[in-house]
Amino acid sequence: MTLALAPYASSPERSRGRLYREPESPSRTPFQRDRDRIIHSAAFRRLQYKTQVFVYHEGDHYRTRLTHSLEVAQIARSLARALGLNEDLAEALALAHDLGHTPFGHAGEEALDAAMKDFGGFAHNDQTLRILTSLERRYADFDGLNLTWETLEGTVKHNGPIEPPYSDTVAAYNARHDLELSTWPSAEAQVAALSDDIAYDNHDIDDGFRAALFTLDDLQKVPLIGDALAEVRRSNRAIEDSRVIHEAVRRLIDRMVTDVVAEARRRIAQSGVASADEVRRRDAPLVAFSDAMREKEKVLRAFLFERMYRHYRVKRMSSKARRVVADLFRIFNREPDLLPSEWRDEAMTHDAKGRARVIADYIAGMTDRFALDEHRRLFDRDAAT
Repeated sequence: MTLALAPYASSPERSRGRLYREPESPSRTPFQRDRDRIIHSAAFRRLQYKTQVFVYHEGDHYRTRLTHSLEVAQIARSLARALGLNEDLAEALALAHDLGHTPFGHAGEEALDAAMKDFGGFAHNDQTLRILTSLERRYADFDGLNLTWETLEGTVKHNGPIEPPYSDTVAAYNARHDLELSTWPSAEAQVAALSDDIAYDNHDIDDGFRAALFTLDDLQKVPLIGDALAEVRRSNRAIEDSRVIHEAVRRLIDRMVTDVVAEARRRIAQSGVASADEVRRRDAPLVAFSDAMREKEKVLRAFLFERMYRHYRVKRMSSKARRVVADLFRIFNREPDLLPSEWRDEAMTHDAKGRARVIADYIAGMTDRFALDEHRRLFDRDAAT
C-alpha cells in the first residue's frame, strides 16, 4: 500500500533532477534509484569494516558504520511514515550519511584533518559529497552516482544551513549544481539527522554495556535510559541483564521516536507549511526533539562521553588509530611512489595540495583492517609487501 505524502514532503515527481540528465526508470522513483545506487556503491560495502566506536577486531557484535547506517535507515523510515514524508528519500539520506568516514571513526578523521591542515583540511561530510559526486567511478557517462538534487542537498545540509566560507569540495560542487546552502534541508533530511542521533545514543548504550564500560546500576542514574530500565525491572524482574538492556534500549528508541513525531506535528501545525520549499525557508528545523527530550538527551550524551568515549580502552584504540593514519599520510605524501599504481598516477598529475587530497581520498576509503594491514606492510620490516 502506497501512503499519500503530506504537502510538505519531497515529491519524486517534483524532483529538481540530476546534474547529468538520465532517462527515468519505468519501475522506480528517482529517490528509490538514489537509494539503490548508494547500496550498490563500493563505499557502502566498505562501511562493514569501518569503526563506530570499537575497532572491528574487538568483537563481532559491536556496531560498525554499516550496521549503524542500517539502524539509522530503519528509524528514518519509521519517522518519515509517521509524518507523511517520503520514506525512500529519508532512507537514502540515512544510508549515505556516513560514507565519507575514515577508518577508525572520529579518531581517524581527527588524524587525517590534522595531516591535511595545510591542504584544506578533512571532514567526513565533505568526503561523503566527494564520494557521491566524484570518487565512485562505476558508470559509463559520469563520475559519482549522479544522485538527485534532493539527496545531495540533504546529505550536505542534514545538520542545517551552511554558511561561508565553504570547503573546497562543497564550493566546487555548489558552483555547478546550486544546493541552496543557506537554507534548511528537506524534512526528510531533518528526519535522517534525528534518526542518526537516536541510533547513536541507543546503540552506544548497548555496546558500552556489552563491553563492560558501565553497569545497569550506572545507567539507572541517567535520564531517559534510567527510566526505561526501571520500567523493565518492575515488569520483568527475573530476566538476565542482556535482555534487560535490550528491552530498555528498545523502549528508549520508541520514546525518542514518539517525542520527535509529536514535536514535529506540533511545529507543522504551528507553522502551516504547505510545501517542501516552505520547509526550507523556515528559520528553524521542522523535525526536532522537544525541549524536554533534548535536555535529557544532552545528559545521556555527557554520560556516554565520560564513561565510554573517554574510557582508557577506547582512548588507547583511538591513540593507535591516529598514529596509523598519520603515519600513512606522512609516508605517502613523502613517497607517492608507494601508492597503488592507479592512485600514484592520479596523485602525480597534481600540485602539492591536489596530491595531498588524492592521498586523503585513498586513506579515507580504507577499512580499519586494510589500514592496519597497509601500515604493517609499510612499517614492519618482516611483513610481506
